[in-house]
Amino acid sequence: MFLQDKETGTMVEVLDPEALFSPTETEVPGRTQAGQEEQDPEKFAKANLKFPSGEELPRCWVDADYRNADAPAPA
Repeated sequence: MFLQDKETGTMVEVLDPEALFSPTETEVPGRTQAGQEEQDPEKFAKANLKFPSGEELPRCWVDADYRNADAPAPA
């Protein structure tokens, strides 16, 4: 799955979708897509990632308390 870094606009290939889907994980392993050579894996904060369309990640992927209606939405 590919996401986009909010700050740089760089595409990031997510290497562990399970970490992305887990609301208790704050980082995901991935690779930036730059040039033709494959980059080394690194950790990316989920708060700094969005879909290439510009949409934010679903709350259930980033907030462990997403079922609690009184919990504030993450910034």
